[in-house]
Amino acid sequence: MRETDTRTGSGHAVVIGGGIAGLAAAHRLLATDPRTRVTVLEASDRLGGKLRAGEIAGVRVDLGAESMLARRPEAVALARETGLADRLRSPATATAAIWTRGALRPMPKGHVMGVPGAASALYGVLSDEGLRRIERDRELPRTEIGDDVAVGEYVAARLGREVVDRLVEPLLGGVYAGDAYRISMRSAVPQLFEAARTHASLTDGVRDIQARAARNQQTGPVFMGIEGGVGRLPLAVAESVRARGARILTDTPVTELRRAGDRWRVVTASEVYEADAVVLALPAPAAAKLLDAESPAAAAELRGVEYASMALITLAYRRAETDLPEGSGFLVPPVDGRTIKASTFASRKWGWIDRQDPDLLVLRTSVGRYGETEILGRDDADLIALSRHDLREATGLTATPVASRVTRWDDGLPQYPVGHHARVARVRAHVAALPGLAVCGAAYDGVGIPACVASANAAVDQLAGDLAGVEQLTRDPVRSPRGGGGE
Repeated sequence: MRETDTRTGSGHAVVIGGGIAGLAAAHRLLATDPRTRVTVLEASDRLGGKLRAGEIAGVRVDLGAESMLARRPEAVALARETGLADRLRSPATATAAIWTRGALRPMPKGHVMGVPGAASALYGVLSDEGLRRIERDRELPRTEIGDDVAVGEYVAARLGREVVDRLVEPLLGGVYAGDAYRISMRSAVPQLFEAARTHASLTDGVRDIQARAARNQQTGPVFMGIEGGVGRLPLAVAESVRARGARILTDTPVTELRRAGDRWRVVTASEVYEADAVVLALPAPAAAKLLDAESPAAAAELRGVEYASMALITLAYRRAETDLPEGSGFLVPPVDGRTIKASTFASRKWGWIDRQDPDLLVLRTSVGRYGETEILGRDDADLIALSRHDLREATGLTATPVASRVTRWDDGLPQYPVGHHARVARVRAHVAALPGLAVCGAAYDGVGIPACVASANAAVDQLAGDLAGVEQLTRDPVRSPRGGGGE
């Protein structure tokens, strides 16, 4: 096993994990100090994690996440900084539906993650009884939420279960593949948590959120995609950091992470890397395994993070054989007992897909929520058949696809149950006791692309002092960057 010591100048940083968080961390390291030498180690044979571009019937598509929240700046900014500015695309249509109570119904407007500011916002989706229950919110006494509360539990107490089951659940499920009655409001929908803390009435709180958004003039698309697929983003980031001297290795799992004096030893099957700083950009179980030796307390906390699995079924049809309803697709509440949880009419939603082959219509469905192990145990042919059955029931689509493929994301989405924020705080406190180490990724502050990029940026900013200390040591080798007396 070869030992690699690349210590000169501003130090050596090793990023463990080549998903979007790890690659964003490498980008941030080099943007902070171009003299930093960066090595990225990815265990699998490809970069990008849950962002993956592919193709079906000769058409380029996303096989993972297909869009990024545009009203958070981090992901769009990263795309611009890595040469994708001219490929950013808004959805061709943002009109969606919800398949509930036996029909496709227009997705309501005037809500925050399914929580309305007035009952009228959910007319057509809820029953008359469900609408009347919302009106009682302003008559109820304040609901105390303490340090955290489950989204579904709180909203059901204020507005009734029908709001949760018919709208909140499918919207949250599309992001977390989780159970709204377990998901932390503080971690998953922080603006609602703040509204619940500061308003006696939930509907009043939602209206306040909406009024502030209007005052801040939040205009423009909510989401953005990338021509050729969001899966292009990690590849562009990788190309950018390589051009500035970073070394990126795939098929290189890290087997051990140990502190050695004032540095870190990062061990792989063929090489040992000496590093001044390490960014752990891994799913919680993998991060826990590497932290066992130096921070068993952090490792124990990370092992408590649960994950949900899901699968995406991508289907290509001859357009002449289809007659889909208008819009970009639909969500499906689990209370209705369907197999799929959503369908996206990809060729309708993204003009760049449609332009590749106007005679082809690409759509996709998703299956799998937290705890649903039986459905994901089915083989690909069964998942395709079940998806086609639900599509036929929802839209009348009876045509046979010309191509189909299933992409499985086993343990792909970390769950944020009540108390998740406190767990993350404990992890970070334990890790902060180890100089030159930081963590980032979807397990901490959000599963979306902007949240992952933000967590990478924050991790690198935390390490800036450690790497700056290496530069001081280079100028004055008598002094230790950590004080020499044992801090």
